[in-house]
Amino acid sequence: MLKQTPSPLLTLLRRLLDLGGTGRAHPPVIAAAAPAPDFPSLGSVSCVSNTPAPRTIGEAGTALIKRFEGCARLRLDGLIEAYPDPGTGAEPWTIGWGATGRDHVHGGRIGPDTVWTQAQCDARLADDLARYAAEVVAALGDAPTTQPQFDALVSFHYNTGAIARATLTAKHRAGDTEGAAREFARWNRAGGRVLKGLVNRRAAEADLYMSQPLEKAL
Repeated sequence: MLKQTPSPLLTLLRRLLDLGGTGRAHPPVIAAAAPAPDFPSLGSVSCVSNTPAPRTIGEAGTALIKRFEGCARLRLDGLIEAYPDPGTGAEPWTIGWGATGRDHVHGGRIGPDTVWTQAQCDARLADDLARYAAEVVAALGDAPTTQPQFDALVSFHYNTGAIARATLTAKHRAGDTEGAAREFARWNRAGGRVLKGLVNRRAAEADLYMSQPLEKAL
């Protein structure tokens, strides 16, 4: 006896009945993908920590330093001479854009007889900014930091040399930016006296530091 082959239509009807008897195919169940455990949400601070921290001072920080350091004692012959510290009336002698210590032009240390050209002052500023910025990077570690915050901290360190030991740095590393901003005002003395110039500089640094909080940098 010959076996009758089912018609294509009958085969289709049987397949539909096998899918549930409704004549409608059930879509496959797709499990929702779980978020990656270490992928930060857009609103979290961890987004900032994944953003490369500044490593060089920006234009705002450089302008602030130049504004408060000045390039004083320009002589009639166009050369620039050193001047004594305003707090002590003597050491440390300063020249150009606030350079103290080593005399990279003549050797030895900067003193009352040190004289540089404008180009030598500008070159020393560039070298000092790179050095102080590197020291700020080392002191901050992996703490989330915006460019204005970094600029303010480099200016602070350029003037005080205290970035590694200041409570200001510890508060910034802990994420207490408001507490860190208040710390600037404490560094207003030279030679044991409060100086108006330092009061104004610390206020300008604090303003720059708070001009772009972390949450606005996202």
